Amino acid sequence: MNELPTPFERFVQGILPENPVYRQLLGLCPTLAVTNGLKPALTMAVAVGAVLLCANIMISLIRNLLKPHLRIVVFTLTIATFVTIVDRVLAAYMYQMSKTLGPYIPLIIVNCIIICRCEVCASRQGVVTAAADAVGQASGFALALTGIAAVRELLGTGMLAGFQVLPEAWPAWVIMVLPPGAFLTFGLLLALVNYISDHRSRKNA
Repeated sequence: MNELPTPFERFVQGILPENPVYRQLLGLCPTLAVTNGLKPALTMAVAVGAVLLCANIMISLIRNLLKPHLRIVVFTLTIATFVTIVDRVLAAYMYQMSKTLGPYIPLIIVNCIIICRCEVCASRQGVVTAAADAVGQASGFALALTGIAAVRELLGTGMLAGFQVLPEAWPAWVIMVLPPGAFLTFGLLLALVNYISDHRSRKNA
């Protein structure tokens, strides 16, 4: 039987080798929906990261009590609890951002990234490893979201996080901040990641 990954391996794998967006193609709904600006993308990344960390730790703590036929129900209820907390905190302290993100914060409950990590890591390994896995996956998710959001906002408005970066004369590509721009940007960045990964694999071989 193969040994399970160490905390450090879990952390590193989540950032690039097993990036939830570019490698596993999970969590694409918020990835495409909230990346028309850097600020909402960062907020979503932090919200998902907080829920993922708390859920992983909780599931790891009770992993020996989980029954096989009830584990998905327990995962969902645990995730829903932390999503509700994050949603209320966001509404209390960042009301306008909460309105901007709309239903996508509650939809974290069914985010495949979190359920996947609960099943793959938290339900099988200790708290330290589960926490490291959560931080790595959350970092990879944040990297993907901010990358897509930066490209879309920069080309679509000439700004980044609300600050003017490109010259005022920049002809804004409005399509980039619309839904088609999300698919276009994601497709191009995914192709770039795959090309770099393939190139490195061939070079190592």
